[in-house]
Amino acid sequence: MEPVTLTTDRLLLRSVGPQDTDVVYSAAQDPEIQRWTTIPSPYLLEHAQSFTEQLAPEGWQNGSMFTFGVFLPEGELVGMLGITMRSLGVGEVGFWATKQHRGNGYITEATVAASRWAFTHVSIDRVEWRAEVGNKGSRAVAEHAGFTIEGTLRSAINNKGVRRDCWVGSLLPSDLGLPSTAPYLPAQP
Repeated sequence: MEPVTLTTDRLLLRSVGPQDTDVVYSAAQDPEIQRWTTIPSPYLLEHAQSFTEQLAPEGWQNGSMFTFGVFLPEGELVGMLGITMRSLGVGEVGFWATKQHRGNGYITEATVAASRWAFTHVSIDRVEWRAEVGNKGSRAVAEHAGFTIEGTLRSAINNKGVRRDCWVGSLLPSDLGLPSTAPYLPAQP
């Protein structure tokens, strides 16, 4: 699949490439990003180069991961968001925000836009969100984006060699007023 560009009222979501290596590297020096995400720590320039020059473009090419840099219209990096294919019809969203742009709803806005795109263009019927228990910022984004928090999974995330419990939630097309590509039969109580 060729990379796509999405726009919202306040943001531009586009693929990242070599021109973004330095800004990604700089943003990823934030201890909070290194603590709560699975990016390498310490995060070296070679990690940013691998991400912008190989990992992100190859994910688009083979349809395994759809990575968007989240930018203000004038070009400033706000964060990063990716939807990784986990199984047939299921993608997992992951994101981080730059320190100076946390708490203003940008990543929530980007999450809704990318999920809407995935539901309508990639035949995804479920977007999952997972975050290590305690990552309150990530959970706030998920809740504000309309995800249903489904519970806690024991030992479900491996972050830098340590197994950790995580929260899990989901967003369905119907949560955004969209049809599913496959019928859904919810459990009856």
